[in-house]
Amino acid sequence: MSKELVLKKCKSCGAMVKVIKDCTCDNCGIKCCGEQMVEVVPNSVDAAAEKHVPEYEVVGEKILVKVNHVMEEEHYIEWIAMVSDKKECTKYFKPGEKAETKFHYEPGSTLYAYCNKHELWKKEVK
Repeated sequence: MSKELVLKKCKSCGAMVKVIKDCTCDNCGIKCCGEQMVEVVPNSVDAAAEKHVPEYEVVGEKILVKVNHVMEEEHYIEWIAMVSDKKECTKYFKPGEKAETKFHYEPGSTLYAYCNKHELWKKEVK
């Protein structure tokens, strides 16, 4: 079982943080622009016909991870990450690049892809 990637985003300015350990106190938590940041939930936005879920293929001891998505200046995959109990690996992309990378094959890990317009998507590695 892999640990989950927890991200929080500011509704006002769009700033995003990765949460390693969140506060559990009442009326507390991570704030930005004077407001509580909200958790980014995978697959939370209907993104019409665009493809966002990361796909993978096992190649020896690695997995080739791809997101078949446009990579235009205004709309692209910002990053792909693999999260397991032992590590996190993230590959960042720029418009014009292919949204694909290789990670070490770890069954039970989780792949995440972040689209600048449609946010977070995930897939479990079998």
